[in-house]
Amino acid sequence: MYLAHSFMSDEKRQKHRQPLVLAVEDNDDNLLLMSYTLELLGCRSICQKEGSRTLFMAKEYQPDLILLNIFLPGMSGLDVIQCLKGELLTCHIPVVAVTVLTGTQDKKTILKAGFDDYISKPYMIEELETIIRRLLGRKFQLCSVSRI
Repeated sequence: MYLAHSFMSDEKRQKHRQPLVLAVEDNDDNLLLMSYTLELLGCRSICQKEGSRTLFMAKEYQPDLILLNIFLPGMSGLDVIQCLKGELLTCHIPVVAVTVLTGTQDKKTILKAGFDDYISKPYMIEELETIIRRLLGRKFQLCSVSRI
């Protein structure tokens, strides 16, 4: 790995350092907006529309972070988080709930279910950046510095 990494072009090396985010959203417009926002923030993204495939995608790609809509057809975000946190390969991945729910009790329920954080729609890019920065720490900071 070290030798292969040392022979990578600067562009490939920079992409290798970019955090990978799995974005799960059933609305096409919201998913597109989320992927553009992540790109703007210097992250790579994988977009997924179905809650039922999220566990497979998380195991396969091992993202640094998952942005998960609560209201998904079929398997809800609350169901998905239980599967993610119950699996050895995915339990360590931070997961942020992305939802229209804004009540205090809703937030408590979501965090108690196992989400690492919560963001309400519509959200500001700065809010999402703050959450990503807090959850990914140094990995995100290195990426932000390389964009400047």
